[in-house]
Amino acid sequence: MLAEINEIKILRKHNNLTQGQLSKLAGVSQSLIAKLEAGMIDPSYSNFRKLHEVLTSIGEKKEPKAGDVVSDKILSVGKNDSLSEAIRKMKNYGISQLPVTEKENVIGLVAESDVIESIHQGKDIKKLKASDVMEDSPPTVPVKTPLKVVTELLRVSQLVVVTDKGKAKGVITKADVLNKLAK
Repeated sequence: MLAEINEIKILRKHNNLTQGQLSKLAGVSQSLIAKLEAGMIDPSYSNFRKLHEVLTSIGEKKEPKAGDVVSDKILSVGKNDSLSEAIRKMKNYGISQLPVTEKENVIGLVAESDVIESIHQGKDIKKLKASDVMEDSPPTVPVKTPLKVVTELLRVSQLVVVTDKGKAKGVITKADVLNKLAK
């Protein structure tokens, strides 16, 4: 969605650009920007679009990406590992969920709530495999995904798997995002 014409000046200043710098980046004259910001002219759609695209892309480059927040080490359990092993790892590392893997692919997720539900249903935890209680695979995003998208996914998922060139690079949890903000 395009901004209003009067937002060009606000976006330019927000990105710490002079009119001259913006004119070079957008391929328009500095006088066009000065007149536009003064309200003296109504720019053509193509010139306005050039200015807006430049200003938007600068903002997107500054926004944190999934790769900036990801925990590089993936703690996981194999689908055929015992549920007891998954519980042990969650306890030892102080985490509440673990990806379930098959080869190098994340195929599901075991969470504390899944373990509690299995106990509630009267299942013998010692006889179960991780795959017996796992949830569907968590969402997967590339490393360059904006953090805003990741946080939207974390509203409905316990963790997000981050990939680089198709291979799982790590995971992001709500705690990872909060740790990033605390720095």
